Amino acid sequence: MSRRKLGRRRAPRPHHHVVLKVILASQLCLAILTATTVVLAYRHLNGNIDGEDLSAQVTVDPVKMKVEGPKEPLNILVMGSDNRDGAGNDIDGLTGGGQRSDTTILIHISADRKDAYAVSIPRDLMVPRPECRGSDGASIPGADIDIFNAAFSLGGPACTISTIGALTGVHIDHWVVVDFHGFEGMVDAVGGVEVCIPREVDDREHGIFFNAGTQVLKGREALNYVRERYVLSANSDIGRMKRQQAFMASMINKVFSAGTLSRPDRVFRFLNAATSSLTVDKGLENVGKLVDLAGEFSDTGLSNIRFVTVPFTTYEPDPNRLALLPAAKELWRRIRLDEPLGRQFSSSSISAAAPPGTTPTTGPSATPSDGSSPSASPTEGATTSAEARAEALANGLCA
Repeated sequence: MSRRKLGRRRAPRPHHHVVLKVILASQLCLAILTATTVVLAYRHLNGNIDGEDLSAQVTVDPVKMKVEGPKEPLNILVMGSDNRDGAGNDIDGLTGGGQRSDTTILIHISADRKDAYAVSIPRDLMVPRPECRGSDGASIPGADIDIFNAAFSLGGPACTISTIGALTGVHIDHWVVVDFHGFEGMVDAVGGVEVCIPREVDDREHGIFFNAGTQVLKGREALNYVRERYVLSANSDIGRMKRQQAFMASMINKVFSAGTLSRPDRVFRFLNAATSSLTVDKGLENVGKLVDLAGEFSDTGLSNIRFVTVPFTTYEPDPNRLALLPAAKELWRRIRLDEPLGRQFSSSSISAAAPPGTTPTTGPSATPSDGSSPSASPTEGATTSAEARAEALANGLCA
């Protein structure tokens, strides 16, 4: 073979070109797979959500007051339904019989998104109930005085929204109804929620048992904890509300923690459980809108997410019922004008930065806007006096 022919031979093609093509193809396939998974997940979650337009049924809709701020303040009414129908809701052998509002919470988010406080409204509160309309458009007569829970029983969320509007003068921007099964799923999705139980619970009649001490509750146990009102709470529903507040504060603390938000599997399970059990207004009927709403809390420190109960006293004609105290008017005024809780209400509030008797996880924090201390305590800002400890124990909370 001549030198000329040898000189014309081409060198072997480097293998790195082939490797590069394989890597690029693999990345492209991974990108397509990821995009497809995201789209399918989004469609799945959207398909879970049940959105309703109640504008034709709500009879009392106060005009929203204009306040200064980068955005509008938001008022969200959350109603927990104890409807036994549907998968996972037959928790105690009861089915059918309509639904009742087991929990009602009015959440206010400030215009600057620095503060958020949730006001629990007792179901045994005696209030005026305005006329409203049912889902069939039929009129539901009002009452001069009735138990607050009757509004939901008679006309569902529309009548509850109307009753809240008449009672508070607060415009409701969004509303949410969540059932038992969804609550359990959301708790499980974040790996359980830490609570502190001050004494052993042996409620054989209702099948509820707990050991004393700090512990992580999941699923049905968590639901039993927030619903138990015969052993843990000497004051029945009052203590139950406080324990619900403490539980939600601890759950928010857990959700805000890096260990939860950095886990896509947990985030998806949480959203899947939530969307599978929510009935919402038309303004929140897709995942994108729900995520946007959750994003409104990104600038809110855990210390400024607080839970309070509307001021109440015993209803004189019936000691098993409750009546609003005059201070409730001041609380409604603060919500309408987008004002912070102030020490009058924050002193007995529960903060998401320091749920009672638990070990707070890492999460965003801030100095409370009303100047109170963000440190842990049975009730944020309250003293550790014998009276405060006795009140915490009466509510089924660790002092």
